[in-house]
Parts: sequence; structure tokens; C-alpha cells
Amino acid sequence: MTRLGVFAAGLAVVFGGAYAVGVAQEEDLPRRYADYTATGDQEEPAHGGHAHEETGETAASVPGGLQISQDGYRLHPVTTTLEPGERHDFAFHVVGPDGKPVTAYQVAHEKRLHLIVAPRDLGGFQHLHPELAPDGTWTTPLTLPEPGTYRMYADFAPEGGPALTLGADLTAPGDFDPDPFPKTSRRSTVDGYTVTLQGEMNPGQPSPLSLAVTKDGEKVDLEPYLGAQGHLVMLRAGDLAYLHVHPMTGLVFMAQAPREGGAYRLFFDFKHGGAVRTASFTLEG
Repeated sequence: MTRLGVFAAGLAVVFGGAYAVGVAQEEDLPRRYADYTATGDQEEPAHGGHAHEETGETAASVPGGLQISQDGYRLHPVTTTLEPGERHDFAFHVVGPDGKPVTAYQVAHEKRLHLIVAPRDLGGFQHLHPELAPDGTWTTPLTLPEPGTYRMYADFAPEGGPALTLGADLTAPGDFDPDPFPKTSRRSTVDGYTVTLQGEMNPGQPSPLSLAVTKDGEKVDLEPYLGAQGHLVMLRAGDLAYLHVHPMTGLVFMAQAPREGGAYRLFFDFKHGGAVRTASFTLEG
């Protein structure tokens, strides 16, 4: 199956730096993760899936992207059917608690909204940054390369509102044969770059995951991208939950997986030589 093209990327979730430093401090990450979340001193709103203060729910119990509406906000695609292989000016808006399209958003990782689109077999991934019109309509070029069902995720935080990830299904009509879910893999090769992943998913507990990027056997110093040096998105097989990931020290991410565990696809966006590329992995948790 032809995989989705990778676009300039988002959300859900980021950061990079010195891999060696990150690995050296990995054993201390769970404690520092707890300190980080307890202080509440993040400079930007985090991605959707945070705890809801009024209910006591946690990121692990309510993964993002499973709902089309939450906390009074609703995702509204103008259309959910797109002809496969054709470029569309895809449009949507977010309706707020007042019943009107939201027009003001907080900036997270240099963007006011990150749009993720993936096929249900999780064989590919697109990370897009739509443009916002004054009336609250978001628009972006989008191509669904083959017939099938896709999931869209809008990752955002409205001004004065909560950080959310809302999801909806998109359809590209036609006959299709889903690929088997990719086997467990910790190494990904793209355009001559080799990206390796270390760490385990521990259901119900914060789990540090470390990444390293090399080319021709040499470590690559990544270029800044969306205010960081990398962006990691995790999607769960089956329900396609969009899992919450915290940036930590270096190319280290703290993943919070649901207690029931599962299999996950990880998509890591990185920039080098002026181009953004995506490495993909499969983990069991």
C-alpha cells in the first residue's frame, strides 16, 4: 500500500537535544516528570489528554482523539468524504460552548492548531498546520492517497479554554485492503537516516522513551523545528487513541499510556538539511 506523505509537522508532542545526556538521566525521568507536571510552569499549553480537574480523570484514563466533542467544544469538518488521490482544500472549524466557531487559540509549539491525519491501519501519517480564517474556519491542502478510512485529530487549546485533541473519521471511497498492523520495530530508516528508539511502554505509568538519529554511522545534530528538535505522536492500534507525550531532556519523551495497554504506532518528525522527515516505530505496551 502506498503510504501517506509526510508534511511539515505537530501533536501532539515534542522536543529534542542531546541524546547522550537524555539517556544518562533516563532513570531519574519519572521523578522529574512528576515534578514537572506538579509545578504547572509549562511555557505553552500541553497537548490534549490532560487531567480534568472537575472529574479527577487522568491522561491515561481518557486518551485524546477518541471523541468528536469534549468540554463543550466540538470538531466540525465541512466534509468527511474526499476522493482518493485528489488534492482537496480541506476545511473544518471548532464550535465552542456558545455554539459559535472558535476564532482565538493559544500558540503551542509555534502553531495555534496541529492537524494529524492517519489511515486506520496506521501505516502512514500526515502532520499539517492549517490556516485560520477570521470566521473560525481552518483550511489546509489534504490528499488521502488511497481508498479507506482515515482518522483526523485536531490538537489545540482555545483562548481561555482547555487543551484538547478532538477526532473524527474521514472516508476516501473505493475498494481497499488494509495492511496488517506493522510488527514491533525500534529502528526506522528514512532517506538515509537511521533513527533508533529505546525504552518500554509501561501501562498506567509514565514511560521515558529515547531517540537517536544517525547518518552514515555518525550522530546527526538536528535543526530546530516548531521551536524544538523533534515531535513525537503516538497512536494506539484498534481505537486509534492519540496518546499524550511530554517533552523531557534531550531527545527523550515521557509517554503516558492507558492502564489497559495495547500496541502503538509512534511517528517521530525531525528536521535536517532543511527538510522534515518522519521515522515510524511499533511498540507493545
